[in-house]
Amino acid sequence: MKIADKDTRAVDLVRKALDKAKEFEEYNVFISLNDEALKKAEEIDRRIAAGEKVGRLAGVPYALKDDFLSPEGKTTAGSKMLENFRSPITATAVAKLETEDAICLGRTNMDAFSHGASTENSYFGPTLNSRDKTRAAGGSSGGSAVAVALGIVPFALGTDTGGSIRQPAAYNGVIGVRPTYGAVSRYGVIAMSSSIDTVGCFATTADDADLVMGVMAGRDEADATSLDDFWSAEPENKKLRVGVIKDFMNSADGEVLKCTNDYIDKLKGLGHEVSEIEMPTLKYGLAIYYVVQSAELASTMMRFDSIRFGRQAENVKGLDDLYTRSRDEGLMMENKRRIMLGNYVVSTGLYEKYYLKAQKARTLLMAEYDRAFEKFDVLLCPTTPSTAFKLGSKTGDPMEMYLEDLMLASPSMAGLPAISVPAGETTEGLTVGVQLVGPQCSDRSLLKLAKETM
Repeated sequence: MKIADKDTRAVDLVRKALDKAKEFEEYNVFISLNDEALKKAEEIDRRIAAGEKVGRLAGVPYALKDDFLSPEGKTTAGSKMLENFRSPITATAVAKLETEDAICLGRTNMDAFSHGASTENSYFGPTLNSRDKTRAAGGSSGGSAVAVALGIVPFALGTDTGGSIRQPAAYNGVIGVRPTYGAVSRYGVIAMSSSIDTVGCFATTADDADLVMGVMAGRDEADATSLDDFWSAEPENKKLRVGVIKDFMNSADGEVLKCTNDYIDKLKGLGHEVSEIEMPTLKYGLAIYYVVQSAELASTMMRFDSIRFGRQAENVKGLDDLYTRSRDEGLMMENKRRIMLGNYVVSTGLYEKYYLKAQKARTLLMAEYDRAFEKFDVLLCPTTPSTAFKLGSKTGDPMEMYLEDLMLASPSMAGLPAISVPAGETTEGLTVGVQLVGPQCSDRSLLKLAKETM
């Protein structure tokens, strides 16, 4: 470690990162920068000079998606509702990084409450794509993806429900890790859909992603869904059986398909066994996802009522007016759309027709994956069906926007680890990602495979 070896100073790293954040200010990456970052860097340098022990990430600046709670700055979740909210607690994932002396540079832009796939649904305006400022960064963790892609920080945290890490990773040419459900504690992270949400990261190398995820992983008494630490187990050193999901290959655009096939050829050249697999249940994954996710989302959003949490409208006339106007002013249109959809699918007379049926179909989806992993170690497909789209081109058509999650929703519903790996560029210079999916707790094997191909 260069800082621990006194080859460089934490202050220099943080100051350089802050300078880059200001240089790329037009991309709208950060909602806020951390006023305490340089002070923390100075303290780490002092400890090193005094011969004191420092953590594995000592002095390394990172970006934090603005749905992680910590007392440093405001946690807005990209919304007007929480624009002045200061958290009294620190998310477990953040606390573990800070225990290893990583330094939060700032909080990154996101779709409000993670409801979106482009970071255009942010109260603070859209984040721009790192390769083309006329295109979307992806979402909902778009700010974190662009922070890494522009070289402002070596890694950034995000949350992934239906693809909110993997899709912007593909759009910006970086690694995006969605871990096995429960691998990292979700305590202190503003929930979207509690049975699907995961905490992951963006990085420029597989080794960096592996290190960061290893720091955050493990059991947390504050999160009953968290798993015992499996990250310390070394992945097997063997040639893998890779199944290419034919159903999704047929849905990809021409240049995305070409980059994906080039990546497949690279795997074959490394000696891995590659063949196609048909998984017909996966075509229902997106519908299953939006029914279950919306139902859970409607429940989690009830807490933001302006009484317990959130800003209050002014000059209200009674309690009903307070609730109605505060939520109307504090929530984005996409938030309202998803709340309405979620309440609809669990309403009297429709619960069995939609929500219960979706949960049964989710079980069939999991069984499809179980059968696939009897034959294959890893499944592969494009991360997204196309490259980053033009800003504003899909905001008027929610269904078109939801289709961005076509290849991402199914692994999420099964609780599987899935990562997006850079797979090349189009003739326009836009980046393409390939998604690698493995059985539960095979996260490090996926990152090992990613490392071989980068």
